[in-house]
Amino acid sequence: MIPTSFPTKDEMARLTARMLLEIEAISFNADEPFTHASGKQAPTYIDCRKLISFPRIRTTLMDFLTVTVMRECGFEAFDNIAGGETAGIPFGAMVAERMALPMTYVRKKPKGYGRNARIEGVMTEGQRVLLVEDLTTDGGSKLSFVDAIRDTGATCNATAVIFYYGIFDGVEKTLGDHGVQLLHLCTWWDVLAEAKAQGHFTPETLAEVESYLGDPAAWSAARAGA
Repeated sequence: MIPTSFPTKDEMARLTARMLLEIEAISFNADEPFTHASGKQAPTYIDCRKLISFPRIRTTLMDFLTVTVMRECGFEAFDNIAGGETAGIPFGAMVAERMALPMTYVRKKPKGYGRNARIEGVMTEGQRVLLVEDLTTDGGSKLSFVDAIRDTGATCNATAVIFYYGIFDGVEKTLGDHGVQLLHLCTWWDVLAEAKAQGHFTPETLAEVESYLGDPAAWSAARAGA
């Protein structure tokens, strides 16, 4: 059951950032940068999977995500909730439970045997599907999941995530050009603001993080990243 009263979008962003920092799902390290899958260097790292181990926080964030979907898209806008393999599966299940809707999940690629399916669960032609994931960086994986959903004859015009990097150009346009609206709770900018407010990390580390967020490509290139 979703409560009828929720904080504003800005306050939900602040509280989401605070919760991520509290459970140490956020890591900042400018001295030993993290290497992302793209090969680029960054002083930031986030692990939303940790949320599933904190019941009070995961409950609150799933309430936030559900009410964000309802506010932005409508209360009867979807017929099916699809989680993206793998991190999106538990969050998809929790949102589906709150919205009293069927839940499915989308594989990154066909499993290679049996039905060779990418969609697990029951998804039917004409259903309006919401894709739920843990986070979005450049939006690339979302397009693959959306296409797999649309291949069933269903529609998918929105994706909801807990965390959106919010530092790379053209992500929302790329998704928008594909007919997909991006819904999210917070970004790196929200996390940086809350980290400053709460006194997390040293001023030097926060300054490096802010430099990175302002120009990720240049920050990485200066450290021999891809």
